[in-house]
Amino acid sequence: MNKISEILEGVKTVGIGGHIRPDGDCVGSCMGLFLYIKKNYPEIAVDVYLDHPKEGFEYLKDFGEVKMETGGETEYDLFVACDVSSLDRLALTRDCFDRAKETLCIDHHVSNPGFAKVNYVCPDVSSASEVLYGLLEPDKVDRSIAEAIYTGIIHDTGVFQYSSTSPETMQVAGELMKTGFDFSKIIEESFYQKTYIQNQVMGRVLAESILLRDGKYIAGYLKKRDMDFYGITSADLDGIVSQLRLTKGAEVAIFLYEIRTQTFKVSMRSNGAVDVSQVAVFFGGGGHVRAAGCELQGSMHDVINNIMDQIERQQTMESLD
Repeated sequence: MNKISEILEGVKTVGIGGHIRPDGDCVGSCMGLFLYIKKNYPEIAVDVYLDHPKEGFEYLKDFGEVKMETGGETEYDLFVACDVSSLDRLALTRDCFDRAKETLCIDHHVSNPGFAKVNYVCPDVSSASEVLYGLLEPDKVDRSIAEAIYTGIIHDTGVFQYSSTSPETMQVAGELMKTGFDFSKIIEESFYQKTYIQNQVMGRVLAESILLRDGKYIAGYLKKRDMDFYGITSADLDGIVSQLRLTKGAEVAIFLYEIRTQTFKVSMRSNGAVDVSQVAVFFGGGGHVRAAGCELQGSMHDVINNIMDQIERQQTMESLD
């Protein structure tokens, strides 16, 4: 498949879905495709599903049409999973995906096994949103579509500072900006802006973080009781692991938060010395070389120790090679 038009030929109904706890790239790619189909294929009935995205994306056109639950036995001619690295991470819409006559996955995760009938997965590309742009006709991308795709790109590149940013990424961003949207407002409001409570929580995690192995690794954590105390959810924790990664001398940042008693979600960021996707995949998760995540059970210290064991095993194997 070279262009999205190839798989849309003869299609009358399309469903679009993203992963659990949708981030900016998930929202941007799903909304970008949704708006593109609505504008350029008015004969196609299209729905987009997102698992209760955090606040801050309301500026996207038709964001109010996002469905946060499925209803009935909907059977789509085509279902598209955007930014979904594995089928078990598809939020809300697994039944819709399974019932669809045709399925497509648009993604950039190196751990993606190719779970759809048609898979367009580009691990070397910055974001699912940039992958999506490569499937669209540029002259059919208007301002609202460009806003969504640009949103996804800035979130998965850390506003063009992560190593996944390529010259091609910058070229795509430049083409999108030509449509005339307020790019600085998007960066400020959807990426950097935090609530007072979010800043308090980040400050607490940073203050209580732990340096490991002579400062080569840093770990931050948040217990369930602390999340309940602040009245926050996982959507309020964006940016914490990235801030930990900025610690001078740290090669890997680890952030874990308790979702149930002794069950932790783990996010990892690397400066490139460690392939954190290998660590995440070992524990049933996934991601990229420099950004990955998984879920682990045990005490906080057990989880950190298990993660560290896998990192050090990887380092040992590489030194032997």
